[in-house]
Amino acid sequence: MGKESKSKGFLAWFLVLVILALVAGAVVYTVKKKMDNKNDSKPAPVPGPLGAIDRKYSDALKIAMQFFDVQKSGRLEDNKISWRGNSALTDGSEAKLDLSKGMYDAGDHMKFGFPMAFTRTVLSWAILEYGDQMEAVNELEPARESLKWITDFLVNAHPSENVLYIQVGDPEADHKCWERPEDMKEKRPLTQVNESVPGTEVAAETAAAMASASLVFKAADSTHSSTLLTHAKQLFSFADNNRGSYSENIPEVATYYNSTGYGDELLWAASWLYHATGDRSYLGYVTGENGKQFAQWGSPTWFSWDNKLAGTQVLLSRISLFGSKDASGNSGLENYRKSAEDVMCSLLPKSPSATSSRTDGGLIWVSEWNSLQHPVASAFLAVLYSDYMLTSQTAKLTCGDHSFKPSDLRKFAKSQADYVLGSNPLKMSFLVGYGDKYPQYVHHRGASIPVDATTG
Repeated sequence: MGKESKSKGFLAWFLVLVILALVAGAVVYTVKKKMDNKNDSKPAPVPGPLGAIDRKYSDALKIAMQFFDVQKSGRLEDNKISWRGNSALTDGSEAKLDLSKGMYDAGDHMKFGFPMAFTRTVLSWAILEYGDQMEAVNELEPARESLKWITDFLVNAHPSENVLYIQVGDPEADHKCWERPEDMKEKRPLTQVNESVPGTEVAAETAAAMASASLVFKAADSTHSSTLLTHAKQLFSFADNNRGSYSENIPEVATYYNSTGYGDELLWAASWLYHATGDRSYLGYVTGENGKQFAQWGSPTWFSWDNKLAGTQVLLSRISLFGSKDASGNSGLENYRKSAEDVMCSLLPKSPSATSSRTDGGLIWVSEWNSLQHPVASAFLAVLYSDYMLTSQTAKLTCGDHSFKPSDLRKFAKSQADYVLGSNPLKMSFLVGYGDKYPQYVHHRGASIPVDATTG
């Protein structure tokens, strides 16, 4: 698998991906249980109606979903967290914008647009694919509310076609003061990308976020959905027509969320725009010259906030696996599907091409920094692909001279989620609040300071 960015991003956002892995893991139990087909030449049963909910996963999902409420900035509505209150109400005022909403990064008070937009894209994907599972445990509406909270921020951060505000706050000043967000007094400067200072990856990721969210809200709020799609199209054009890395043009952002390239974001955004609009020009964009230039077909990579190639490959596999007329004779789409299969083969422990990047306990291990983001992101993609195989009646996945069933991908995904929830050598849950043993001293200002404390 490809190397991962070594940027020191304060990525407590990995909890968002834990949520997705938990949703994915829960699918193993919430679909009606059926016996595996004993004839390997025939496809496994298609996921059926919801069966018995596994409380382990539903409890974990409820706890993980609280992360969004904990991270909210702005004037809180229907506040569910007793120790949180209104904060950052004047964010954006220097540009006469309302950037009070959005979410803080990790345990800090910065708003970084690049990972925030990625969070929104993958949350939208989870809702679109597994909304019925979320609804079964009363978490669908909270997920939509959290999604809209970020949506409102990103819409306001895009005041004109070729301007996008990508950061609120001064990270150096922020990291020097341990205080509750409600008590912030530091200046909150704004950082933007525009035609003179382009930032293709952050603009394209925001376009992907807008396009995917437009699908989530399409039935419930068509006006909001249409607004999001308009922003998505404008941002994609801005990103594509003004190519340049935000990390190079604004060097100070590289300390926190450094980008290793923008080609993956362009393909990711165009893929979501194709799904949101049905416009074949976006499909042509990803399968034509841009695909040849950026897709790295046949070279598996890790799915993360910095590299969306594996996610794009799985997303585009839907088209060919589900037999869309747009897939007929499209060799580019076939390349994406084959690349997605390469990713899946690298994750399966018994595959000839299995990655060696894993611990003795079976956890995918890529980086010491934010070490859980890769296993839970991989688990999410594995369950998605297994469900695509089931739905399309694809019987097996071939890895060298071995073949695997969708249930093998589900087993891998479950192993990663279970490790996070306590099935590990320490017997510790890494989801704070879940189980009897979990980390007690978390890097989080708001959670670590009593409401009536004086911090100076």
